[in-house]
Formats: sequence, structure tokens, C-alpha cells
Amino acid sequence: MKKALRILLFVVGFVVVALLGFISFAAIRGVPSYDAPVIQDISVNASPARLARGAKIAQMHCIACHADENKQLTGRQLSDLPSLFGTIYSMNITQDKTVGIGNWTDGELYYFLRTGLRKDGSFAPIMPKFATMADEDLQSVIVWLRSGEAPVQAVAKEAPKSDFSLFSKLLANTVIKPLPFPEKAILIPDSTNELAFGRYVADGLGTCYVCHSADFTKQNPLHPELSEGYYGGGNEMKTADGKPIFTANLTFDEETGIAKKYTKQQFIQAVKACVRPDGGLIRGPMFPHQLTDYEAGAIFEYLKTVPKIKNDIAHKEKEALAAK
Repeated sequence: MKKALRILLFVVGFVVVALLGFISFAAIRGVPSYDAPVIQDISVNASPARLARGAKIAQMHCIACHADENKQLTGRQLSDLPSLFGTIYSMNITQDKTVGIGNWTDGELYYFLRTGLRKDGSFAPIMPKFATMADEDLQSVIVWLRSGEAPVQAVAKEAPKSDFSLFSKLLANTVIKPLPFPEKAILIPDSTNELAFGRYVADGLGTCYVCHSADFTKQNPLHPELSEGYYGGGNEMKTADGKPIFTANLTFDEETGIAKKYTKQQFIQAVKACVRPDGGLIRGPMFPHQLTDYEAGAIFEYLKTVPKIKNDIAHKEKEALAAK
């Protein structure tokens, strides 16, 4: 009996020491870098259609995260993220050749947006990876970044370095890794197939599941539907004044989802203008999305097919505020 107890204590002690050792290693190492990737040399052809499409997508992603107080994409503090990630800043993605992306090739931009890995092998763990966005849409974003549009003109303002928390460093050394570069072309589904198109707009184009799921750390960019709490909401974020706010449950659960709260037209209005059915405004960090009525309506139709999740967001928010 005593021998068995000694063995158990030894095993427990070994596990504790190993765990503490790994935590210390991650704290010192920080966000890991990787070998510089082999990147295919591509050239994206600009066109008026691609520029217009890229501007629309940029409103949902690039401008939403990288715009400063002057509407230039020099980066900003992402203060709406939970504090457990640390103090996170988005980077300068203007055309400046020193601190921006002015010296990046089209292939380098394309590879980074897909995988999160920069041309030198450094990794952006918090930045969304657009793993399922169609090739055409991603190329349209690159056309916009290369354009004469005001937000992307060169500004030599270097964004502050992010101060990643120990939690973020542990994630970057375990579950958050660069994504594989796609081996096959990714196409925009036929828009006449409303469900397939709605799924694409929600997951591939808008990456709505990133916020409207249960946990930022338990998502699957390659297969979004496998993310924990897929569209059930509950991710904690912050309002402009620093108060906790939880993302909405977008499943069609009759009690806690949107089944009885929104008609299709009201949902379209909410997505495009941030207006609730009662006429009030939806609080940030939600923002108006430049989608067509058909695109937003297709999301609504797709959400009807997503497994229902019972998740009372209002109750969760009340509990969080009471705990402050």
C-alpha cells in the first residue's frame, strides 16, 4: 500500500513539475515563430469589380480591426477583446514600405491571410485566418489593399507591440497554430442555392461564427461547424466603456435564440444597420455589415439549419455585471 502511494505521489509530482516547466517555457518563449514558408509567386489582377468587392469585405474585416482614429489602417488597440488575451494591437497594413505592407508581394499577402504566417515565419495568433473564404474574394481584398483608397495609403506609423498574456502564449504553443495552405481552389457557391450561399456568407465571407460561438479558443477555422457552441453565442467581449458583453445566440432555439425574436426582414436590418426589432441599436462591438439583403437573408435561412443551442445570453450578462 505504501509503495503504491509513493508511486502515485511520484507520478503526480512529475506531472506537476512537467506542467510548471512547460508553463515557464511558454512564458519565456512567447508566441513561437516557424520556418519561413515557401510561398507561390502570384500576381492578382485588379479590376473595378474586384476593387468594389474588396472594399465591401474590407469594411467587415480590415477596417473594423485596423482603422485608427483618422480612419487609416495603421492599427489600433483591440480593446473589445477579453482581457485574458493581454493588450492586443492590430498592425499597420497601409502601403508604407517600412512599417506597413508596401513591400509584401501578392503571394505573401495571400498566404498570410490564409494561414496567419508571415513571410519571415512569424505568426499572428489572434488575427483571424480566412481559411474558407473563396479565392476570388480573398484576391479582391488584396486588390483593395493595393488600391488608391484613402485608408490604405502609406502612413509611417508603427503600431505598438502586443503584450500577450501568459494565457495567449500558452494557446500559441499548444492549440493555436498556423493553418495549412489550401490544396484546392475555393469557390463562391452558386447564389441560387440559398443555404449553401448563406453558409458561405456566414462562415467564409463574414466569419460570423468567430464571435457568435462559445469560446474564442475552441474554434475550427477549417471546419467552422465543429467550433464549440457554433452560433450559440456566449463569447465574452467588451463594450466601448469596458463593460462585459456576450455575443448573441443566433441559433433558432425557441427560448434563447432568434426563432421568436426576429423575422427575416428584421434580421437583415440588424445585420446591415445594427437596428433591433424594437428600434433600438445593437451595442458594439457589433457593427453594420455591408451586405445585400439577399446575402443577409441567406445567412438567416442557413441559421435555421444549424443545431439549436439553449444559451440564455441575457442571464449570463446579468451575472457577469453583478460579479463586477
